[in-house]
Amino acid sequence: MSANFINSTRDHKFILKEWLNLEQVLATPRFKGGYSVDDIDFILDNALKGAREVVAPTCEEADQIGSRFENGHAFMPSACKEAYHFIQQNGFCSSNKNKNDPSAVPLSVMWSMMEYMIGANPHLGTILAGPAAAGEVLEEFGSDYLQRTYVDKMFSGEWTATMCLTEPGAGSDVGDLLTRAYPTGEPGVYNIKGTKCFISHAENGICDNTIHLVLARIEGAAPGTKGLSLFVIPQFFSDEDGHITEPNDVSVSGIEHKLGLKGNATCVLNFGEEGKCKGWLVGDPPGEDGVGAGMKQMFKVMNEERLMTGHAALSLAAVAYHNAVAYSQERIQGRPLTDPKGERVPILQHEDVRRMLLFQKSHIEVFRAMIINNFYLLDLAYNSPDKNLARYCANLAEVNIPIIKAYCSDMAIECISTAMQCYGGYGFSEEYPIAELYRDCRIYPIWEGTNYIQAMDLVGRKFTLGKGQVFADWLKEITDFVNKNEGTNGFEREFALMAEALQNYQGILATLGNYIGENKISMMPLFATRILHATGKLLGGKLILDQALLAQSKINQLGSEHFDYAFYNGKIAAARFYVRNIVPEIGTTLSIFKDGDTSALDIMEEAFLV
Repeated sequence: MSANFINSTRDHKFILKEWLNLEQVLATPRFKGGYSVDDIDFILDNALKGAREVVAPTCEEADQIGSRFENGHAFMPSACKEAYHFIQQNGFCSSNKNKNDPSAVPLSVMWSMMEYMIGANPHLGTILAGPAAAGEVLEEFGSDYLQRTYVDKMFSGEWTATMCLTEPGAGSDVGDLLTRAYPTGEPGVYNIKGTKCFISHAENGICDNTIHLVLARIEGAAPGTKGLSLFVIPQFFSDEDGHITEPNDVSVSGIEHKLGLKGNATCVLNFGEEGKCKGWLVGDPPGEDGVGAGMKQMFKVMNEERLMTGHAALSLAAVAYHNAVAYSQERIQGRPLTDPKGERVPILQHEDVRRMLLFQKSHIEVFRAMIINNFYLLDLAYNSPDKNLARYCANLAEVNIPIIKAYCSDMAIECISTAMQCYGGYGFSEEYPIAELYRDCRIYPIWEGTNYIQAMDLVGRKFTLGKGQVFADWLKEITDFVNKNEGTNGFEREFALMAEALQNYQGILATLGNYIGENKISMMPLFATRILHATGKLLGGKLILDQALLAQSKINQLGSEHFDYAFYNGKIAAARFYVRNIVPEIGTTLSIFKDGDTSALDIMEEAFLV
């Protein structure tokens, strides 16, 4: 059996109960009178139990049997159905987005639980996230009819939803899409004609209906992304009571055969092959300037999907790490270098294995800190009665989105690869869990806008958001933290390295500005990914070091005999490793950036071919 789900609630409890001020969120009108911080243990423990006992056993079938395409229809493995509805019916996912649900938990709590669910069966990731995201779009932008017909079904997870952008001839360049919308005699209703591809769970066999959010261009609208509009296209029509009546003209022409996430049916969708596909416009049609609202509306889904993608990468990396630790404890091989004639020992005692495990642990704790902290910022942005605080938190979260999506997914691959290395040859074998985790995780740097797109979003847009003030505030958070804690007893070296990293990062920003001033515009896309990684390392250093300070205060208070001493000791060790081994790479990025190598631009195209 290759699947082996292992995770722990301890770090999530530390984040939610000790590190973040969750009480500030729970005191908002949205959550006041509901759960308290004291309920977190029960919530997380039960979520982990459900993930382990109900969801994880479905993962092996999802991978080994995979999705199937039969008689023009796509199906996820049957085992996934029970797991999906278990997660939805127990309030671990979509219902938490329903503003009318008194049992909902904050996003920071929900996505802590979802780490277990996605880690237990990553094939369910997008089908779980889709309904709530679609429900929120319709709640904000949809007509009364759309809200009445679909929103409750979305938040309950009874029906699922997709996000349809990519076409065979228009991938990352969404503005080139060819799907068209033609007015009918009914206001707000259009005939849709086009093809979309790489659409996860477009048909699935899990839910009775799938609601497609589709970008298309209304006849006469402006070219490029600005002319796109968003449409709701149900797989099946329904009556006023929500009962399915007849199929819409939406068909699946095939599913992709993928490296990983084989249980997630990724479909090619055809709309209007018989000329009868109906779609409902979300919001208003394009004005006289031909500009539609589709991209703005879809970004509400895309931003959440990008956070979910970074989160999914964390979920798989965490499972790989826990498996690598367990294997390293059990695997007896080799003798200590310091005692070559001694007894053979577990490989956990070998120096390089310990380095590899701490590499994983430190990165995973950085990812988790980034992600849960960002959902905490969104909790305040959406719910705080203090409008200034809400706006400030929303701005910080906006900057973090491309970092979380790209840095976490890129480095999660490195972490899982390192977990495989801990296993040696066994790690490369499908009989052990790391091979599948590696395959499943590899899509995340590609999904929801490739990581290069995230890097350009950070460098080209987030750096200049609000005339640069938003990013200045983001950077000031880190600067103030370092300045406040420089010279802290026991952490002098770590804060000195953070101060140096800050100086080097400012150098990266200055160098970027110089290149742009010299009209060397190509240097921005050439180095954008490396700049994003440097930004992620800087943010990660700040967050994990902040956690280490708290952990040290707990040790000072509780002493080394306390049952939690090992956990807090591990938080400090992970922070030291990350700040001393990873954060200094920012300086290397600055040196390379200032050197300005353009060999990738200068090489002849023909040279790539010989």
